[in-house]
Amino acid sequence: MRIGLVRHGLTDWNAAGRIQGQTDIPLNEEGRKQAECLGRRLQSEDYQWDFIVTSGLSRAQETGKILSRMLDVPMLEPDARLKERAFGQVEGLTSDERVARWGKSWDTLDLGQEHIEDIQVRALAFLDDLWSAHLKENVLIVTHGAFLANLITALYQDKYTERIGNLSLTILEKEHEDDWTPLLYNCTQHLSMDTAKQSE
Repeated sequence: MRIGLVRHGLTDWNAAGRIQGQTDIPLNEEGRKQAECLGRRLQSEDYQWDFIVTSGLSRAQETGKILSRMLDVPMLEPDARLKERAFGQVEGLTSDERVARWGKSWDTLDLGQEHIEDIQVRALAFLDDLWSAHLKENVLIVTHGAFLANLITALYQDKYTERIGNLSLTILEKEHEDDWTPLLYNCTQHLSMDTAKQSE
């Protein structure tokens, strides 16, 4: 089984540096173009994808719909376990605003954020259920940055620490009962390639 982990495209809150969490912020035009860049890349690669599953938040769903249309791959019903980490009182605030309200150590305070352990539990449960139900299929999963960072940490501890980029692609593979093997991590090559083509 192979899974492609995709972070949704850019939103206005991403561009402004605001934490989104589970606030339902839509893609902006740049985010839609990013999704099309990934779609063109996947059209040209040998990997075959059987279906797409997304979180229930609109920015992930719209990213998934763009990929579904371009690849002619069906989308399953959204899975709530793929939602972004809830950030409580912090959602909607920029870094400067967070520091102004609570100081530089704001992230150590209890401001209603979902606990790391809880997001990792739901992320791993999703993967286990996916493996049980679709072990011979290849699945594109469109989700969120903090969700992906915590899933990767749960799987590989501190091996991968690079910030997960918008419309990045991470590919993991699993055979039998083996662990998930990373084939590609946080790759955004398709975004720079598309920009280069436009400037030619």
